[in-house]
Amino acid sequence: MSEQTVTSGTTTGTPAMPEAPPSVNVFAPPVLPPEAPEAPGASPKPPRRVLRAVGRWTAAALAFGVLGTGTAFGIASLERTDVPGLATEDDGRWDYPKLSLPALPAGSPRPFGAGNSAEIHHADLRDLLLPAPAGAVPDKKLPGGWISTETFLDAYRQQDRQSVAQLIEDAAPRHIAARGWTMPDGTTSRIYLVRFTSTAFASGMIDDLNVGSSAGTPLDRTDTTEIDGSWSSQNDFENTSSFVFAEQTPFGAEHVRQAYTLAGDTLALVVHERSGKRETDRVPFQQTLILQNQLLA
Repeated sequence: MSEQTVTSGTTTGTPAMPEAPPSVNVFAPPVLPPEAPEAPGASPKPPRRVLRAVGRWTAAALAFGVLGTGTAFGIASLERTDVPGLATEDDGRWDYPKLSLPALPAGSPRPFGAGNSAEIHHADLRDLLLPAPAGAVPDKKLPGGWISTETFLDAYRQQDRQSVAQLIEDAAPRHIAARGWTMPDGTTSRIYLVRFTSTAFASGMIDDLNVGSSAGTPLDRTDTTEIDGSWSSQNDFENTSSFVFAEQTPFGAEHVRQAYTLAGDTLALVVHERSGKRETDRVPFQQTLILQNQLLA
């Protein structure tokens, strides 16, 4: 299958990205591929912990609008100055390369297309990782390939890694891939993609990490982390659900922004971190999250 083009751009926590002058990268909804025949096989039955989580999951979703609504598409015709915080071109967005959806194995459907009721990502998970923007210095530990469970566990506090390791062992993900980089201003970015055998195990992991109305199991080098009120459900793509958090003042030696996204059988964790007393910039973080979600959706 040939590649599908995806356009890059940013967000600032307001609904979707508007159109911009030709010199600026613009965020736009992905080009949906043609429908494909149904893939063979069925997903495993949901584990019991997922059923227990349904009530709390739904309440958390309603509390801060994590469910994708698809309304981002309707704002594409707005001018840049119509959206607060996007009145100028110099809004801190990073210069990402042109994105495209990876080719699929012959006969395999897209994750949310017809014939794929299990919402399985058939593309190589490494090809679904967002590439680094211009000026980034790659993280040698997270080069954009497969990583071990131990490397993934490094994202969490030392005292919580054993419990997270048990969750990973119980859920038995198929693959974990990651990419990281550091920008000239000192912001460190890390993206982890974890693909499970079914959507039930992916959503079950969100529940077991206690992510919902709170950030759940703390990430390494984080203090008080709360829901990021600048993120809107209108920034979510249809078929994706995002849980977005930011450290609150006073924070420690670093400021961290983090987000989990559930997209079918795949769970994404996006982290931006910057040392010092300055907060990690919101615009490039939300830009990174939206573009990564676009590739998964």
